[in-house]
Amino acid sequence: MKDAIIIGGGLAGLSAAWRLRHWDTVVLESSERIGGRIRSEQRGQYFLNWGGHVFGGPGTSTDTLLIETGTGAVDVPGTLAGTHMNGKLLLKGPLQTYPFRIPMKTSDRAAMITAGMKVSKDVFRYAAVVRQRPGETGEQRQQRIYDFENDRSFADYLGNIGPEAEALFTPTVTRSAGDPDEISAGAGIGYFSLVWNIGQGLSKSILGGPSTLTETIAAALRDRISTNAQVQEVTQHKDHVTVRYIQDGIEREETARTAIMATPATVSHKIGVDLRPELREALGKVQYGSYVAGAFLTNETTPQVWDSAYGIAAPKRSMAVMLNMGNIVRGSETHRQKGGSIMCFSPATLANKLLPLADAEITDTYVKDLSEVLPGFENIIEEAHIQRWELGAPYCFPGRAKLQETLMKPEERVFLAGDYLGSLYTETAITSAFTAAQRAASLLAREHQPSYPTLATATVASAGSSAA
Repeated sequence: MKDAIIIGGGLAGLSAAWRLRHWDTVVLESSERIGGRIRSEQRGQYFLNWGGHVFGGPGTSTDTLLIETGTGAVDVPGTLAGTHMNGKLLLKGPLQTYPFRIPMKTSDRAAMITAGMKVSKDVFRYAAVVRQRPGETGEQRQQRIYDFENDRSFADYLGNIGPEAEALFTPTVTRSAGDPDEISAGAGIGYFSLVWNIGQGLSKSILGGPSTLTETIAAALRDRISTNAQVQEVTQHKDHVTVRYIQDGIEREETARTAIMATPATVSHKIGVDLRPELREALGKVQYGSYVAGAFLTNETTPQVWDSAYGIAAPKRSMAVMLNMGNIVRGSETHRQKGGSIMCFSPATLANKLLPLADAEITDTYVKDLSEVLPGFENIIEEAHIQRWELGAPYCFPGRAKLQETLMKPEERVFLAGDYLGSLYTETAITSAFTAAQRAASLLAREHQPSYPTLATATVASAGSSAA
């Protein structure tokens, strides 16, 4: 019997497995690759990326994991708040000034400025909510974040601001893979807090690409990871957990003292057949949005106008944002080196429009838009690849706060981990994994506790030895 079975080989599952590496464990991953929605590939000094791209800084669980695994990271170079709208590319200056600089009608500008002032004020309210308070637990902090403006959607919060203002706001708030009328007002405000880097700590890029972290963990645990293992059912018993799965067309079964379900909430809801009814119900209510990502390796030999930018929002385009994955090199080079890497991200409605298309059609759509935003881009493409994430990212919807207490209450032997358990994305995945691993380890330590002779017994034995 194993000590722990970790179901899911994404960032959360691998983080839990890392923390339990001194116990007898196995990781069951349903696909043929590990990493989940963390996916990047090295190309010389650059990397292509299709998944998570920014990570927690000092004092976070992510920072702890990076240090423990020896994975290098640097501060994200360049501005996160670039924007291209109505033919104007803006890469410098506060995002709050953009409504004054983007070409538009006077009435649209007035609506955008009014909405921008409202969001700006509430970003600082959100920053105060997110801030860690002395003596509080991570669960208490997360509940407070979910409670913030959770009774209405971001669209309702903004009101009828007109299509131009809505177009400017949408790329930022849809990064959660939910549309403005689907995500909560608090979540939308939180995304502006993230982009403006106020109150949050997602500020690191991983050297060599995000998959450097997951592959480093997987390499250390290679003998414990089993891919193409599709878990069908997890059941709890008095002193163990049974996991049934299919691998290579064969039904298999594994038992362990504990299990960690590091799978999307929809999957955990399905396979956790004897979880508490209220917990299964809560898992079934978690909402996910789709997204499509494109990765482009480029071969330019001269400086480009976008070199100083990391993120460029793209209102009215097929992508919500384009990300300069070559910016790590830009931030450390002494002279402009050849090449680069660009990532396109299309969430929510944008993804739904692209998903029915063939990869070549999506690539053509991206190249057309990229060439209009980044001058000459169509002439410097060396590689182009598309990734579809139909079960993309969980988003915070109005009423989501009510689920949190139920989701955070642990079972006896089965523990949950995943980014759906909080609002800090990759940081939530790692933090929840650490928590699940700690709970499993505590239970295992109690049950593995060796029996020692009592003091009286030891004294008698010692006396007998002396007499002999």
